[in-house]
Amino acid sequence: MRKSFSKNYQRLENFIPRFERTHLVVIGDLMRDKFIWGKVRRISPEAPVPVVEVEKETSMLGGAANVVNNLIALGAKIELAGVAGDDDTGKALIEELSRRGVGVQGVIVEPGRPTTVKTRIIAHSQQMVRVDREVRDPIKPETGAKIVKALSKTIPHADLILISDYAKGVISSKLTREIFPIARRLKKKILVDPKLANWQSYRGAQIITPNHLEAGQIARFEVETDEDAERAGRLILEELKMDAVVITRGERGISLLEKNQKPRHIPTEAKEVYDVTGAGDTVISTLGVCLAAGMSLYDSTVMANLAAGIAVSKLGTSVVSRDELLEALRNGGL
Repeated sequence: MRKSFSKNYQRLENFIPRFERTHLVVIGDLMRDKFIWGKVRRISPEAPVPVVEVEKETSMLGGAANVVNNLIALGAKIELAGVAGDDDTGKALIEELSRRGVGVQGVIVEPGRPTTVKTRIIAHSQQMVRVDREVRDPIKPETGAKIVKALSKTIPHADLILISDYAKGVISSKLTREIFPIARRLKKKILVDPKLANWQSYRGAQIITPNHLEAGQIARFEVETDEDAERAGRLILEELKMDAVVITRGERGISLLEKNQKPRHIPTEAKEVYDVTGAGDTVISTLGVCLAAGMSLYDSTVMANLAAGIAVSKLGTSVVSRDELLEALRNGGL
């Protein structure tokens, strides 16, 4: 990666206390992440597959709810909008979020729809398989109308709107056509973590954070080099009429493309990568809270890159706290 990055972490420390004064609206697909942990000692006699001897099971907030989880860890106040299934998992999800101080008036229970659950089976620190229970059909029109009604009350009080799209049916052109004008009228910035299926729905947002695969799918070529990232970023900026594109590139770090600015490439901070699960949620959460706290987009991207380096060093869907971020800043990195 070309050198277009310099560290000045001491200056960024001053923004950390501001995080607890931020107020964000999160819109997206809510999920439950479940983990089954165990060991493999033998191969099944029924088929050539490993037998996992279960030692424990854990569960966490997932999808847009994991974005909320990250924002809570950073100290932000949250209003959430999305859909929970008409089941025990959905009820428990809403109760947990409410108990943790999240505003859930925009979380609508849709009759007949299950809550998305992703179950990962992990043995010896390696993910063996993932099992998904979900319905990806668009939400019902009446559900969307209830979400818009709730957002019309919460958006005026927000510093920033964050869309966490997992293509499970909540985000659509119809929904964004109703929400984005409200945000524009109130001069609220919109940050999007995209999915290819819905990318035309994001016109009207200011910032988008695709990973390198998603950026390549939108631009219709593989994004491997800095030059690829720059070219893809410019195409996305032009196509969606946005102010900036933040491309996350795994071990190659993050590339920031802003309208009327030179491209900037920030090398990864990760020393060891154990699990990338939820790393994108960490990036957009940190980026969002930093922008809401008044940081520049470049400084916010630097902070998000540092948070991602912390997140991938952990196993399983994880969050990065203010204290972890502050410690990393004071250490000059990871």
